Amino acid sequence: MTTTQGKAVCDWLAGHRAEMMALLEEAVNIDSGSSHKPGADRMAGLMASVLQGAGISTHRVPLATHGDCVTAELGGGLGGHVLLLGHMDTVFPVGTANQRPFRINGETAHGPGVADMKAGLVMNAYVARAFAEVGAKAPPIHILFTGDEEVASPASRAITLERAKGARAVFNAEPGRPIWNVVNARKGAFFIDFEVKGVAAHSGVNPYKGASAIEAIAHKVVELQGLNSPDQGISANVGTISGGMTVNTVADYARAQLDVRYPGSVDRAALHAKILEIIQRHAVKNTHAHITNEGIFYPLAPSPESEALLARYQRCASELGMKVEAEFTGGSADSGLTASVGAPTLCATGPVGGDVHTDREWLRVDSLVPRAQALALTILDL
Repeated sequence: MTTTQGKAVCDWLAGHRAEMMALLEEAVNIDSGSSHKPGADRMAGLMASVLQGAGISTHRVPLATHGDCVTAELGGGLGGHVLLLGHMDTVFPVGTANQRPFRINGETAHGPGVADMKAGLVMNAYVARAFAEVGAKAPPIHILFTGDEEVASPASRAITLERAKGARAVFNAEPGRPIWNVVNARKGAFFIDFEVKGVAAHSGVNPYKGASAIEAIAHKVVELQGLNSPDQGISANVGTISGGMTVNTVADYARAQLDVRYPGSVDRAALHAKILEIIQRHAVKNTHAHITNEGIFYPLAPSPESEALLARYQRCASELGMKVEAEFTGGSADSGLTASVGAPTLCATGPVGGDVHTDREWLRVDSLVPRAQALALTILDL
């Protein structure tokens, strides 16, 4: 049964729907791709100002290569804190927000990052504001918004791990599933960029003096694709490949990008070692390969503590008339990081959306307030 405090927080959130939608529009209309630090920093400034406006202790953590992080803390007392997690970066290039800005069509909102995950940022910020302004008694609430999650969190990883330690609960506001479910299990991932160097030669006059980097990388692509194992839940995809200079030159250079996904049941170290062995093996004489960049997502697996957290969330959502189940997904997220330090973690608690990472991305406008209310009631129940 919803308490007086719970009703007050839920009423506050319902009364601030227009503000939440206005903030969402402003956020979506900021280009904040992972590689565009100026835009990601604009997002950090926007979200920090929203939290500071409610008197919440807020700080920006400057980062050199990616968007700054935003941290905030509300409340004190004994016991572990609740961590509200989100990322401010998107996958879209500079100029996308101008080409297709925020718009509403009936019950859905559209725009770059509207679901993944700018609506989740808005929701988390306003849940914190609700507790601050209503004065509801709750566990300490900490917020962490990062700016590089879409590229496996190279700059913010250590911050996320540190902020998750000792948390009694972590709620990662990735978009809720299209049927309003949350996520309690995700695959981990390796994002690996690698290149091959060979020896250039004229392909008609003296081809045998050359060593083709493209031939070498082709062998590697076939072997890497061979890592696919539906029975084990492993997927491997070489998503981009390029190389060479001209059609009549033996290529002295080629590069590719690899995405490998794996569930928590797979031996991560052994899989990683196999990938490295394939990449570094000399497939063609006088060619040499090496990794130029690597990102790692940890898998998210259910635990007794996270299942208990899920049950609390489901119970609170049901009081609002929502039936919520938990799903497994092949997508990766920072929730794997927080779970890796033992923090009970629930993912995809954000507003409901879909078709993320595409120009068809959408958000259910009518889910923004109910999902915020479900989160708030769960925090009060901890």
